[in-house]
Amino acid sequence: MLDNVTINQLRAFVAVCDQGSFSGAARELRRAQSAISHAINALESAFDVVLFERNTRKATLTAAGRSLLPDARGVISRTEEMKMRAVSIAEAGVPQASIAVDTYFPRAHLIECLRTLQADFPTVAINLRMTTMQGGERLVLEGTCALAVTITDVPELSPATIERQHLCEAQMVTVCAPSHPLAAIAGPIQREEFGRHIQLVVTDNQPDAEKTQQGVASERQWRVNDLGAKHDLLRGSLCWGHMPHHLVAEDLANGTLVELQRRAWHMRPLTFMISQRRGYSFSECETRLVEFLGNAQRLPKGASQRSVSRKVKKARRPATSEQQSVRPAAPRRMSAK
Repeated sequence: MLDNVTINQLRAFVAVCDQGSFSGAARELRRAQSAISHAINALESAFDVVLFERNTRKATLTAAGRSLLPDARGVISRTEEMKMRAVSIAEAGVPQASIAVDTYFPRAHLIECLRTLQADFPTVAINLRMTTMQGGERLVLEGTCALAVTITDVPELSPATIERQHLCEAQMVTVCAPSHPLAAIAGPIQREEFGRHIQLVVTDNQPDAEKTQQGVASERQWRVNDLGAKHDLLRGSLCWGHMPHHLVAEDLANGTLVELQRRAWHMRPLTFMISQRRGYSFSECETRLVEFLGNAQRLPKGASQRSVSRKVKKARRPATSEQQSVRPAAPRRMSAK
């Protein structure tokens, strides 16, 4: 019966193969030769196959033995790995990182940070949620996530409960498809001209999203609640919009999208923050993850990191992801939609 196979029997099998004899395996495992023979016999009985030729002085594998040897080595290797993981857990517990990350954050950078974290903490358990705007801090307040990567100008849900620290920045660009009417305009484009065309805006996924939406740069807006959908619609020449540079860099390089120059507009980078409950103490694993996320050397082109962490003041009015990055040169009243 396969249920009767033990790790010691598999170790004996591999040791006989490696040492070339039953006696050599006995010395290697510091067991009696009769115990090695018994283990091999029991293994052959459980598998219902013959593992070694019986008419030779040297331990020679049969065809079945050669076929099963890699499997035996694999089981032993996984067992050793499991033992080492158990030791690590017993000594330090299971490292965990639960984090909500805004969908505008550079995805390739996030993946690289998680890969590095896993190399440093092989037993780490990750709970990752992709969110938009206030969604990350909502998960922190609910206790689903300990940390959230948030865009700085998105209003805090509970300033008395949540605190933020600066993480990094990502460049934003204004784009449209080459077949869009705006793409035919040479040079910087007036704000009023943008207003004649439909702008694509990412909205909050939260139930109260409609209450927090305001005009961005155009009175004509289409709203989507997914950044990937916005990306596809822009490439489909339906609208124009603002996108993170890291997400559209390949499109700009191959001509799928074109960058639009703005006249009398100032576009500042997206600023990302780490949000957590006030007084929350980071674990070593969480501390390393935050360091990786804000590491300027790892960030893609068009992104940067500031060395000074600071507490961000509460935004005075709600904003969409695009609003935080686009401001006219002169103050201008915006009406809610």
